[in-house]
Amino acid sequence: MTGGRPDHVDGEPEEQPSISDEQVEAFLREAAESGGTSVPKEPSARARMVTARLRKQQEEARRTPAGNGRDSRGGWPRRKRQTAGAASATPPGWRTGPAWQDMNGTRSRRRRIGAVAGVALAVVLAAVAVRPSLVTEYLPGGEQEAGTAVSSAPLPAETARPSAAPGRADQSGGPTVEQPFRGSPALRWADGADAIELPEAKAVAGMSKADAELALRRTKEFLVAANLDPDVIAGGQPDEALDLLDPEAQKDLLPDQRRGLREPSSEHDPVGLFSRFDPAEVRLAGDVVKVRGRMTLAGGKPGEITVHADYTFVYPLVKAGGGDHVERTIVRREITTLLLDPDRWYATPGKLAIHEYKVNMFNTACAVYDGYLHPVFPEDRKQAAGPSVDPYDRSGELRDTEGKECGTVTRT
Repeated sequence: MTGGRPDHVDGEPEEQPSISDEQVEAFLREAAESGGTSVPKEPSARARMVTARLRKQQEEARRTPAGNGRDSRGGWPRRKRQTAGAASATPPGWRTGPAWQDMNGTRSRRRRIGAVAGVALAVVLAAVAVRPSLVTEYLPGGEQEAGTAVSSAPLPAETARPSAAPGRADQSGGPTVEQPFRGSPALRWADGADAIELPEAKAVAGMSKADAELALRRTKEFLVAANLDPDVIAGGQPDEALDLLDPEAQKDLLPDQRRGLREPSSEHDPVGLFSRFDPAEVRLAGDVVKVRGRMTLAGGKPGEITVHADYTFVYPLVKAGGGDHVERTIVRREITTLLLDPDRWYATPGKLAIHEYKVNMFNTACAVYDGYLHPVFPEDRKQAAGPSVDPYDRSGELRDTEGKECGTVTRT
């Protein structure tokens, strides 16, 4: 899937012969010198060619707004010979460390941050930066600033990035099997798939409103299948999520993910896209996962619908062998998906392509790359020297760190 634009598209005009600047100047000079002559003179072949060229350029300038990205030869090619997003720039210094390949051919990076007093933070970053959202204050009833008490009323849906971390939760007690989210800001968050609300669809990038609705729906289906499917959480294979991805556009990502599921390693660890726990080690406390975040729709290149999702998932867990102690692992994911027009791109109708992704994982063991998240229980807690991070703070970008480090999670 490499190469440039096809040599010629049916119905597209052939490119005009190139005219040098000297020829243009000569033509203009001849026209000026003959300006006072009353007898008309048949223009030369060169003059006719230059005049036609100038007229065509003026007509194209009037028809085509500046910066619209249209091909300089006119007309959109029906099939691009490059994968979507191939021209995206990668910020300097981000291509370090092992990772998976995304559809750009760039590489995401994994960062693991461990625990002080037994709380581990793991960070996985993609190679491509996600564009930031506007920072706005929440409306009344939304999350409050850190340091202030938080009510128990359910939160309204998140529509923009919050301006601060949520305040402290009810300190009357920690989590229990009956109340696994007690003491956590997630207590006010919505449950599971209901928390993933779709924005209004609209026609973008030359594609219809129905196409946009499909892109949003497929993105939600992927998030649910990858992060909320009970079988996947219990360590199963994310077949439903993988089946939503386009094998035509994801020739690198899909094989890398399947390899990671078969033989996980630091370079190919499926927890970068899928929330999975070792069933021999832990199980969910109850059947609820708390979720908070938002989804936005935009148009990319012609025939390219872009959906950006930013969600945090909170998993309450107990040991598989028994016991009532509940630990929470928190996973924040940003993912940008594409729905591509098969008439313009090499793509499978109705399938998604992942353009970029990154994830921060909190309260999971450091330097373990076995395809599972590992919540840290009291008996496994170790001291680590690193930055302090609030896993519930959604006011900033996902962490960008160089190298691998272990640090402190301020709460779970």
